[in-house]
Amino acid sequence: MKKLMIMAAGLVLLASCENNEKEYDATGTFEATEVTVAAEQSGALVMFDVNEGDEVALGKEVGLIDTTQIWLKIQQAGATKAVYQSQKPDMETQIAATRQQLAKARQDQQRYRELVADGAAPSKMLDDATNQVQVLQKQLDAQISSLSTQLSTLNSQLSTVDVQVSQLMDQLQKCHITTPIKGIVLEKYVERGEFVVIGKPLFKMADTEQIFIRAYVTSAQLKDIKVGQQVKVFADYGDGQRKEYQGTVSWISSRSEFTPKTILTDDERADLVYALKVAIKNDGYVKIGMYGEVKFN
Repeated sequence: MKKLMIMAAGLVLLASCENNEKEYDATGTFEATEVTVAAEQSGALVMFDVNEGDEVALGKEVGLIDTTQIWLKIQQAGATKAVYQSQKPDMETQIAATRQQLAKARQDQQRYRELVADGAAPSKMLDDATNQVQVLQKQLDAQISSLSTQLSTLNSQLSTVDVQVSQLMDQLQKCHITTPIKGIVLEKYVERGEFVVIGKPLFKMADTEQIFIRAYVTSAQLKDIKVGQQVKVFADYGDGQRKEYQGTVSWISSRSEFTPKTILTDDERADLVYALKVAIKNDGYVKIGMYGEVKFN
């Protein structure tokens, strides 16, 4: 009888030890990649189709800032460009008369050269013809230089207008508010019709499909953990309700820090711990801020 009592006590003690063994190695809270979308232009929100809890796709247009003034500036720039374009000189047309005069002067110069060589004309006539050729050549060179400068100036002005139009088109594009990631709208900061300025937050969203738990481990645990390691993750719903997920260690901090007050580790006496992230594929049940547990072995 005594032996039976001793064996029973031993079984109870063993069961008690087993029940006291933790089913996890680290705890933490679930987080997601959050993005705050801010206005990139100033103006009234003429359209804003965002509500908290909405699931939106990547690149979806959800809002529009008034584009009237930017569009008018683009039209004005187009008119200015047309004016500069009309002022561009037709170089060949404007120098055609001088070219013709120069060609006639060279013919006269050649004819007088032959007459002077035959003794049929005085040399002064050849000198006058040569001087006329030189004068007309200088006039032609001056015309070409002036017209080239004018053309270059107008081309530069046209290029400046093109740059202005490109800047305005970029501003116009930024009036269209689009989602930078696929995910859930967490918070909404403005309403349709409000006037917003550049940099004003409009809404916050998060990628809740690729979610992760941020946990903390001691240096003693760190030696058995590496990036890419497969681990078990448990979402804690309270009252002993948990759901298991397959997780992957995606990041380990290279710097230690003091134990956060809200975090419990196996070694509660440790002053310094290391943060890590374990990524999981969310099935829709894990929420941001929910407590969770990680089992490494």
